[in-house]
Amino acid sequence: MEALLDNSDTSYGALEGAMDEPRKTSQKSELMFIAKSLGPLIITFILQFLLQTITMFACGHLGAEELAVASLALCSFNITAMAFYQGMSTCLDSFCSQAFGAGRPRLVGVYFQRCSLMMLTFTVFPMFPMWWFSGAILKLLVPSEDLAMLCQAFMRLLALGAPGVLFFEAGKRFFQAQHIFNAGTYALAITVPAHLILNWLLVLHPTMGLGALGAASALSVSNWITCLVLLLYAVFISGKQCWGGLEFRKMVVNWKPMLKLALPGVIMVEADYLAYEVMTIFAAAFGSTALAAQSIGSNVGTIVFQIPFAVSIALSTRIGHFVGVPDISKARLVSKLSLMLGVAMGVFNFTLLSTGRYILARLYTNDKDVIGIASNYIGGSQPILRLYEHCGCWNSTGTRQTEDRLLHQHGGLLYNCPPVGIRACLCRRPRGVRTLVGARVWDCCISFGRSVLRN
Repeated sequence: MEALLDNSDTSYGALEGAMDEPRKTSQKSELMFIAKSLGPLIITFILQFLLQTITMFACGHLGAEELAVASLALCSFNITAMAFYQGMSTCLDSFCSQAFGAGRPRLVGVYFQRCSLMMLTFTVFPMFPMWWFSGAILKLLVPSEDLAMLCQAFMRLLALGAPGVLFFEAGKRFFQAQHIFNAGTYALAITVPAHLILNWLLVLHPTMGLGALGAASALSVSNWITCLVLLLYAVFISGKQCWGGLEFRKMVVNWKPMLKLALPGVIMVEADYLAYEVMTIFAAAFGSTALAAQSIGSNVGTIVFQIPFAVSIALSTRIGHFVGVPDISKARLVSKLSLMLGVAMGVFNFTLLSTGRYILARLYTNDKDVIGIASNYIGGSQPILRLYEHCGCWNSTGTRQTEDRLLHQHGGLLYNCPPVGIRACLCRRPRGVRTLVGARVWDCCISFGRSVLRN
């Protein structure tokens, strides 16, 4: 881990309340502390993806073609932008929390600025040109050239709001390191109603509506609103104690230590996103019914994934705080709790998806054929898919980017992509659920692999 940079800031007075930790702790006290931070985190992550869900609802009311365009464009954006930003910002869970725990508040702001600049650099090149000319790539993956070009127009508008997503992801970590877990919740509580209004005006309004492109415009504007509200929260409410102003000289140096943790985080999160999102691209070859069902399943899967992911962030922030203090015995205690919480989250997700699969599918559509396929996809009609609900949550709460990178990188290539590609290209009667089996076998193996590495 990179050494603490700002030797001039050694006062612990700037961290009033941050260091008021009991000298002795227990599993019960740590569970209580983590539980208090989980509510705002889970709500924040679900509200963030509710923005995309509202976009899909609005486009679904326009017609099947508009829903297909929105689904494919959002799928592409999630893979290339959302997963990248979430993965890169995982390094701040360790860097910022350790700096805060060590009593170095200004260093928290430096790490935030450095990671934001890194992500912005990757956004300018190569990601922005890739989004702008995405039609050339999508034409190779989907049979309809018109669908690919409409998705390109949708992606160009989404690209304008990408920096808002970037700063929001990094900003959440900036606040979480200070044990301020409700800032993102408040920001999204304002943005989601605004997003509903924008979708009504730009998509569904009989005279002002712009169709699918209006939905993309509304989402881009909402991403910027979320970012700006988070900034206002820091300025007028809480969080600015860790901000020492723009420090460009420190932003552009020492990228290597941060990249060593950020890039494995990208691979880890990308692998989880690809397990759902890449199949939406293949489903486009099977017609509107298959694409609609796949889109519903992917959207539900992405939202449910936010629950264990939020748990993992709360745990890693707590561990990083104890490492920065330092108090390794407490850090080990929280690390053991992560396995227990992973099992608990697995049981919760398993129960939710198995018992509520038909209700969840009906929220998106009234088409019986789509509901039938989507409900099987959501609930998991095969035993291996049900086992995955437990193992997937265990994966999320592991929060060790480097070992996840190795397991996902090598295993994903062997087990994840071939079943999807073979089913998409060779099967005459593809079934959406079957394409999941190979991917889920490997995800279960990752869970057991991690348990060996941790021990």
